Amino acid sequence: MQWRVSLRVDSEPDGEAMTLFPMFLKLEGRSCLVVGAGAVGESKVRSLLDAEARVHVVAPRAGDAVKEWAHAGVITWEERSFELSDLDDTFLVIVATSSPVVNEFVFHESRRRGVLCNIVDDPERCDFYYPAVVRRGQFQIAISTGGQSPALAQRVRRELEEQFGPDYADWVEELGRERQELLSTDLDPDHRRQLLHALASQQSFEAKQSASRRKRGIS
Repeated sequence: MQWRVSLRVDSEPDGEAMTLFPMFLKLEGRSCLVVGAGAVGESKVRSLLDAEARVHVVAPRAGDAVKEWAHAGVITWEERSFELSDLDDTFLVIVATSSPVVNEFVFHESRRRGVLCNIVDDPERCDFYYPAVVRRGQFQIAISTGGQSPALAQRVRRELEEQFGPDYADWVEELGRERQELLSTDLDPDHRRQLLHALASQQSFEAKQSASRRKRGIS
């Protein structure tokens, strides 16, 4: 199927900076569409699966991973081109095709229907961006340049990964348990807040690390 469309999607006015609202989005159980299943599309499918979304893929061809996920029933994949009905009951869509015409058509229709859309490598046609992310269990740091310099976001991510090592994953889980215990007490709210901040301090983290090393016999 060939799309013959002539669309113009206005970008931000010259000289005006785009304002992004930073948030972490719950996708568990939500219907998400990926158009295109090459190497880039595959990586987007993987990220949606990590978020436990319900993933539907539309692409005439797909890589091995997408085929395996579809065969296992982890995702649904339809071996065809995009159709308007694919947007029905869809929460968000990610488009990773090599066709500017298809990309623009999907973005235009998504906007018309109020479906969040991301056209890969096309910042002007994105309702949201993929940030560079440091993941340490439940502890996550997201870095965005508003699509202007993914390379800078990746460099900052590497620097933060060195600053916040893997030990933060277990520590954050422990902080969560300690927080729940404190919230169940009848302590004065101001005192409780002070304790929570003390538990989350750098000094507390370093003390936990030292105790862990001593326990393992590491000086």
